[in-house]
Amino acid sequence: MKIVSIKKKNILKLSMVIVFIIMIGVFSTSFGMQSYYKLDFSTGLVTASKLNVRSGPSTTYPVVTTVNKNEYVRVLAGIGTWYVIQTDGDYIGAVSKKYIKAIYPSSSGSNGVSNQGSNTSGGNTIASNNMNQDEQEIFNLINKQRTNNGLTPLKIDEEVQKVARIKAEDMVTNNYFSHQSPTYGSPFDMLKSFKISYKSAGENIAANSSNTGAVNAWMNSSGHRANILSSNYNYTGIGVVSSPRYGKIYVQQFIGK
Repeated sequence: MKIVSIKKKNILKLSMVIVFIIMIGVFSTSFGMQSYYKLDFSTGLVTASKLNVRSGPSTTYPVVTTVNKNEYVRVLAGIGTWYVIQTDGDYIGAVSKKYIKAIYPSSSGSNGVSNQGSNTSGGNTIASNNMNQDEQEIFNLINKQRTNNGLTPLKIDEEVQKVARIKAEDMVTNNYFSHQSPTYGSPFDMLKSFKISYKSAGENIAANSSNTGAVNAWMNSSGHRANILSSNYNYTGIGVVSSPRYGKIYVQQFIGK
């Protein structure tokens, strides 16, 4: 009887070990973190009529918000067959990658915004080969705002594009946030010093950590919004430069010809 009792105890212990191992396997499978991967683009266009943005990369996760067809989103990374995105409302979530069209550039809390009102006084295309990825995304987001309001999209003026980038670099290098540059003077002085002629001109600047955040801040400010949605402007240049203080410095210059 004693031997039988010992055997029963050993069998019970063995059964508990097996159950414990199975439980470990289940929990490892359930809670294992999926690896994310980097992408070669950061802007995506929604192709579904209404797309659910979920709190994780599966339909089992709850919906945090929705995005509509033809909306642009910032694509941060990939996880399996899902993309991690940031929406215009600054929601972060996951969407099925099959409903996001990659938008590639032509070439490889809100911290602050400011606008310079309009001032009235060649070789242009819709986009520019001289724009970096951030600048291309800002360009797309701005033109989305214009077309949504019944306005003609802006075109890139290559010389204004160069000036906007130089102004953004000047702001970072000389550690200031102002339309008045210690190097080039006012935006209008700067355009003239680079021999750019115009009938009307304006400038928006921002300090922000994200492209959508910068554009949202502009659109929520009457002065910036007025520049973006002005029918007096038909050309633009955009400079986006990394900033150790703010994340990124944004300069958008507008001209009308």
